[in-house]
Amino acid sequence: MPDRLTAATLRPSVRQVVVSMVLLVVAGALAGVVWVWLWTPPSGVVVDQQWVQDESGLRGDFSATGSYVAVAAVTGLLVAVLLGVLFDKAELVNLAVVLVGSVLAGWVMYHVGLALSPADPRSLADSVQDGTRLPGRPAVSGISPFQAFPGGAMLGLVIVYLGLPRRRRNRD
Repeated sequence: MPDRLTAATLRPSVRQVVVSMVLLVVAGALAGVVWVWLWTPPSGVVVDQQWVQDESGLRGDFSATGSYVAVAAVTGLLVAVLLGVLFDKAELVNLAVVLVGSVLAGWVMYHVGLALSPADPRSLADSVQDGTRLPGRPAVSGISPFQAFPGGAMLGLVIVYLGLPRRRRNRD
């Protein structure tokens, strides 16, 4: 272990943090695209300037949360496995970066998905005629679905650290 902390000793860790954060945020954005692509907007109709979901639209509310959780968990797992294999020397740095980055990636995923989805039908209902059919907007119920990306990511690191053989180089 070096006596002093120098720029040369910090450079690999800084590179690891930057590369990991960029990969996680890009993966979150791509996951947002996949989420909206897989999700079917709930259907509804405008009645008395209010958007009302029909029976199939009510099922669509659950599918938004379910598909968000599935896409987030799988994406988090895959990206964390990749990062665990790429950066196999500084596990604690990797753990911290993947945890923080996966929370950010889940947030990015949600906001990219909202940006690509139809406009909020409740706000459009005032400006359209009664009987107009409008697609719904994805809604994620509660806070627990937002734990899917970090949860998948942590599972990915567990798989790498406990399940894959170590490829250590230059370890003393």
